[in-house]
Amino acid sequence: MQFDLTQEQTMIQQMVRDFAQAEIAPKAAEVDRTGRFPVETFEKMGKLGLLGLPISEEYGGAGADTVSYALAVEEVGCACGSTGLSYAAHVSLGCGPIYYFGTEAQKQTFLVPLAKGEGLGSFGLTEPSAGSDAGGTQTRAVRDGDEYVIRGSKSYITNASYARTIVVTAVVGTDDRGRNQIGAFIVPTDSPGFSVVRTYEKMGLRGSNTCELALDDVRVPAANLLGTETGGFKQFLYTLDGGRISIGALSIGIARASYEAALKYAKERVQFGQSISKFQAISFKLADMAMHIELARLMVLKAAWLKDNHRPFTKEAAMAKLYASEICMRAADQCVQIHGGAGYVQDFPAERFMRDAKLMEIGEGTSEVQRMVIARQIGC
Repeated sequence: MQFDLTQEQTMIQQMVRDFAQAEIAPKAAEVDRTGRFPVETFEKMGKLGLLGLPISEEYGGAGADTVSYALAVEEVGCACGSTGLSYAAHVSLGCGPIYYFGTEAQKQTFLVPLAKGEGLGSFGLTEPSAGSDAGGTQTRAVRDGDEYVIRGSKSYITNASYARTIVVTAVVGTDDRGRNQIGAFIVPTDSPGFSVVRTYEKMGLRGSNTCELALDDVRVPAANLLGTETGGFKQFLYTLDGGRISIGALSIGIARASYEAALKYAKERVQFGQSISKFQAISFKLADMAMHIELARLMVLKAAWLKDNHRPFTKEAAMAKLYASEICMRAADQCVQIHGGAGYVQDFPAERFMRDAKLMEIGEGTSEVQRMVIARQIGC
């Protein structure tokens, strides 16, 4: 077993870390406080090749592997959870479906600009009545000659206000048992009838754009259909498997930021004549945080390695996302606790980490859904 990163993976990790600490971290508090989407940051990330990091070079990407991408998401997320979430959503959800299921023409038209950083991608699956139960999708797509007419709404969609294209799932019919058949469509955001209804005000990750969408008889060419007309369900399951790797990596980034802030504060805070890091009650908290982060990272990188080697990774991705997200929330909680009263005020980043961490247990499938996925994978 080889646990060392390759030279290329190490170089990417260091490059992203340097960029994240220099360009992203200094803005994190302001981005969270104002809810401002840092467009300028994503423009710089695009120029560095980060927005197409795991996309092959023939489609405008950097051609890196999933392990490198996971390392990059961790570094961005450690600097700013909001930026990390939008980054992961762009690559895994915005680019992923087109990269894996698109035709050559679709890749050249829609994927290349996203991978080059000329625009952001987004993914529209969740609806007011369909989240974990994607089969409950209400958005409809009806064939009309050489076009599809899409009507419906989507909720909690990341990057929607700034996206160039959104991959949208919609019901195209029913099967013999009366179950919805779902297709996936590439929808340019400048299409007539497409609109952002509102931008959500959130508890955390405030600098990551999250919106409710309306599709009012949006017409897209039939050529914008991804794969087969009824293949959308399997496509988004695979897309979500890959997305869970990135959310696991983002969870590790936020957890690491929590741990590093707590360790720094514990060493500087003096009580009863010594730094509080010397007290067993505090040092054991820090030891647990370090241990859980290391274990979560190994799980995420294993899932990424399996994906890179074209092996089944559904179970491992679910396990990695579940464990990483839950230890992220625990690390953020302990960070606040170690800071004491200072952790409850905005003078320190601890309270931001805790607000950001909570979504890790919800997005890309809740912890409960991850346990369902794992249970099925082990034959329950």
